[in-house]
Amino acid sequence: MNYRKLSIEELHESLERKEFTSEDLFKEAQTLAKKYQSDINAFVTILDRYSCRPKKDTILKGIPYSLKDNFSTSGILTTASSNILKNYVPVYDATVYKKLKDAGAVLIGKNVLDELAMGGTGTTAHTGIVRNPWNKEHMIGGSSAGSCASVALGIVPFSIGSDTGDSVRKPAAFGGVVGFKPTYGRISRYGLFAFASSLDHVALFSRNVRDAAIVTNILKGPDSHDMTSLSDDGLDYTKSLTNSVKGKKLFYIKEACNINSYKNPSEMLRKTLENFQEVINKCESLGMTVEEVSIDENLLNALYPSYMTISCAEATSNNSNLTGIHFGNRQDGETYEDIMFNTRTEGFSELIKRRFVIGSYVLQKENQDKLFLNACRVRRMIVDKMHELFKTYDGLIMPASGGVAPKFGEKTDTLSSEYLILENHLCIGNFGGFPSITIPSGFIEGLPIAVNITSNILEDAEVLNIAYQIESTMNYKNQIVGDDNV
Repeated sequence: MNYRKLSIEELHESLERKEFTSEDLFKEAQTLAKKYQSDINAFVTILDRYSCRPKKDTILKGIPYSLKDNFSTSGILTTASSNILKNYVPVYDATVYKKLKDAGAVLIGKNVLDELAMGGTGTTAHTGIVRNPWNKEHMIGGSSAGSCASVALGIVPFSIGSDTGDSVRKPAAFGGVVGFKPTYGRISRYGLFAFASSLDHVALFSRNVRDAAIVTNILKGPDSHDMTSLSDDGLDYTKSLTNSVKGKKLFYIKEACNINSYKNPSEMLRKTLENFQEVINKCESLGMTVEEVSIDENLLNALYPSYMTISCAEATSNNSNLTGIHFGNRQDGETYEDIMFNTRTEGFSELIKRRFVIGSYVLQKENQDKLFLNACRVRRMIVDKMHELFKTYDGLIMPASGGVAPKFGEKTDTLSSEYLILENHLCIGNFGGFPSITIPSGFIEGLPIAVNITSNILEDAEVLNIAYQIESTMNYKNQIVGDDNV
């Protein structure tokens, strides 16, 4: 049996015809997860026992999936890939996990992430780095690194991650898969370990847009445990995928996508923007209009530092309970202050400590107006600009990054002036809570690249439909990494 390239619908139909069983799928996924673990390191935990006890008869019944290790799973190790939580086993289930269990989806394991979901490299987990299955010398991106790799390898047809700045959509671009972040609140965040609460979204990976719509149908809806969750819009997103896009209008940001905006563009950037132009041509062949729009470059250049300021401040507050007193791998100390100091010193990596120092500094009373509130003002300005543009346009389309996944050692989790806007524009989707999706668009030197489409809030069906129609013009649906790459 080789199910690796099958869509969710194809797997469901095969299960209905009894060509194989759900337990067969679990065992094969488990075997694949173990096979690639030493090379790729996608999993913190690979489950040994098959469990499928659906409360509903859904299309996901019997389908294997994986879950980022920052979602609470009762009785299953949940580490957030941090030493401070390396032995933590929750006593309650995240709403996402509960909904998938009730739908009959079968969890095969918990995925590695950048520690506490803070990072975009897949290199800071307490269990080691996650490698890109397309080329092990390259990163897969983060923070949802293991989730992306497990879908790219064909271990599972979908995986659940979290996206605070681009943590699903950027790895999806580097992994050659689909990454979808719905509108803020569309999916409950209850049981997701908070990083930056105003930016955190539950998001997912799949190998085609239709599968993303199927999974979102199951997960969306209100939750009494999450006051930010939205009422169900009552839509079946799969039924919206065949709507015509003729007459739709998209825009891209001139300052990031015009090669003439760069003094010394690299060959990689040239190829990326050439691929983007090919995607624009495909959009126009579908009857859509695509136009360039200029946005104040000072505002665009402030995106990343504003994101870092806000996210570090919120992360510092959200993780203040990881002290060894309430939560955390407690270290010895003569006083409770010593216990907290030693626990946090031993429990966090240097990157996390740096972010907490930044967050604490930003939140100091004397710095709040100059730093934190100014970052919030930038956020409001860019969101207002997007709302203004969405009155004219149906979506923003952009390259998901400035090129392929970087090699290890080429890029770190620090601010770089090179291609600043193109590499960091995805956080706009988090600033405004906009639905946003990344889909594969080609390859450069054997590594995937992608485009991203973002629409106005609540327009989840719209962005999925536009992505689905663009996907239909290309040949990158349901692709997986071949064994010769791993």
